[in-house]
Amino acid sequence: MKNTTWRQAAFTTGPLCMTAYGLIRLTDPGHGPGPAWSLGHLALLAGVLLFGQVMLGLRRTAATGRGRASRAFAGAGATLGLLGVAAVTAQTVIDLLVGYASVDRATMDVLFERIHSWPGVTPAVYTVGPLLFYVGLLLLVAQLAALRAIAAWRPLAIVAGVAVTAVGGLDLMPLSGLLFLLALAPLGKNAAAARPVLSSVTSGISRPAV
Repeated sequence: MKNTTWRQAAFTTGPLCMTAYGLIRLTDPGHGPGPAWSLGHLALLAGVLLFGQVMLGLRRTAATGRGRASRAFAGAGATLGLLGVAAVTAQTVIDLLVGYASVDRATMDVLFERIHSWPGVTPAVYTVGPLLFYVGLLLLVAQLAALRAIAAWRPLAIVAGVAVTAVGGLDLMPLSGLLFLLALAPLGKNAAAARPVLSSVTSGISRPAV
């Protein structure tokens, strides 16, 4: 697969993998070790790693051909987003390993309690760290909306995607993933070809927001 095709595909496959995780999770009401736990978390892991490319693609679109302030803001947003990607990746890998090492949910709870007792793990991997994923993503999309590179409703779709899981929990992850898909999927083409798009802007040719 060409590099540009890979960049573009991440904007669609990343949210779809998160949606798949949410749907698989709904088939496992006990949330215990087994095929559903492992398959769901593998889908989540793939989605999170793909979002790393999404963060970089959004940064490229927001920074290329722009002034120093825009480049700095885009870099900060991407940095926060990638730190969040690292935190969620670590959490997902832990979940996979705990599921593999456990025979039932009670065993998983014991192992999770031990892991949470390690200094710094809870804020880095389970509370503060994962929040950076959403903060970075929202900053990047909001910047693109402020630059009129994308439609103003797209950051609102990201906010809605975050809000539904914050209020309704992981049971609403499929809806969250679909909202992310709605907001991000059309942006892959621009991110994959950031230089041509932005060079036309700087030469005075206006392009409609997507």
